[in-house]
Amino acid sequence: MEYTTLGRTALRVSRLCLGTLNFGPRVDPDDSHALMDRALDLGINLFDTANNYGWQVRRGYTEEILGSWFATGGGRREKVVLATKVFSEMDPWPNNGGLSARHIIAACEDSLRRMRTDWIDVYQMHHVDRTASWDEVWQAMESLTAQGKIRYVGSSNFAGWHLSAAQEAAARRGFLGLVSEQCVYNLVTRHVEMEVIPAARAYGLGVLVWSPLHGGLLGGALRKQRAGTAVKSAQGRAVEALKTLRAEVQKYEELCADLGEDPARVGLAWVLSRPGVTAPVIGPRTFEHLEAAAGTLDLRLPDTTLTQLDELFPPIGNGGPAPEAWCW
Repeated sequence: MEYTTLGRTALRVSRLCLGTLNFGPRVDPDDSHALMDRALDLGINLFDTANNYGWQVRRGYTEEILGSWFATGGGRREKVVLATKVFSEMDPWPNNGGLSARHIIAACEDSLRRMRTDWIDVYQMHHVDRTASWDEVWQAMESLTAQGKIRYVGSSNFAGWHLSAAQEAAARRGFLGLVSEQCVYNLVTRHVEMEVIPAARAYGLGVLVWSPLHGGLLGGALRKQRAGTAVKSAQGRAVEALKTLRAEVQKYEELCADLGEDPARVGLAWVLSRPGVTAPVIGPRTFEHLEAAAGTLDLRLPDTTLTQLDELFPPIGNGGPAPEAWCW
């Protein structure tokens, strides 16, 4: 496993981040535990979750699964750099969502209880809250940090100017502020190259990437459809993207075949090659998915291939698509 520091911090994290979105709704607790054990065996130490994950069963269910795994001992909690998120509405009552100081602190206490741990390593704001001032947000985060309940603060789905506003407000308070931004980024969705990643690099933030294969679109979606084995790529954003990008995806899969590489490996290797990226967040449902992702760290795409990929999926400003409003 390769390791790097998370942004400007001294915290060492693996170049792959284990995402837990599937744990509970798509992977039962026992299999989730086994996947986490195998991730540690492979050297993956950065685990990402959110307080609302598992909502298909009940909000907080995925954190509960992590908690039962930590409780089995064996140094599991000590080995993991644990990242979770706050923002999402946890029930219909008016103060049980967003980034008010009240909700940030209460949600942190709830996450700690569900995950049976005394601390969270990276406490991420799942979205920006336009009704909360940065002074209110940072006051709550400073309190949790002083109490030893969180170590660092991260963001997710922020615009570039949100990162700037957050960091400038933190600097005025003499607080470390954000250390990471988690954003959607892949060959198909490249708008973060315009401002988010430059802002993150300027402020010393690590960049974690969710949906590095665009919901399975870049993992051999057309091949799997023909074979009748499509699962993730048969739903959500992958299906929507195929309505307009079928020709490009077909050429992408042909390029991967010419390279003798699986499309998922190529898509993940491309994300790993991008300047400023700390780690893509992988969401395996099986050991095969996990092992394949870990093997991608050895793949270095040649410049000619990178050029071909840019031609197939050009960056914004060079014929690429405009940013998708739903990301903000």
